[in-house]
Amino acid sequence: MPARTHSRPHPATAGGVDIRLPWWALALPALAFVALLLLILNPSDAHAASGDPAITQVFERAQQLLAR
Repeated sequence: MPARTHSRPHPATAGGVDIRLPWWALALPALAFVALLLLILNPSDAHAASGDPAITQVFERAQQLLAR
């Protein structure tokens, strides 16, 4: 006894999927790229953060405790 095959009740549509991105989905990566590019082109604007003396004292104290 042959098995019956079921046909689709509605044929699939041939249209494409409509996807819309918000404006910031393109603007934010572009802005980040431009900012990084400017830092590469002018590295004198990128300054290293200065160390806080309190943090330096904490690390020195930790080293003293571990050395015992």
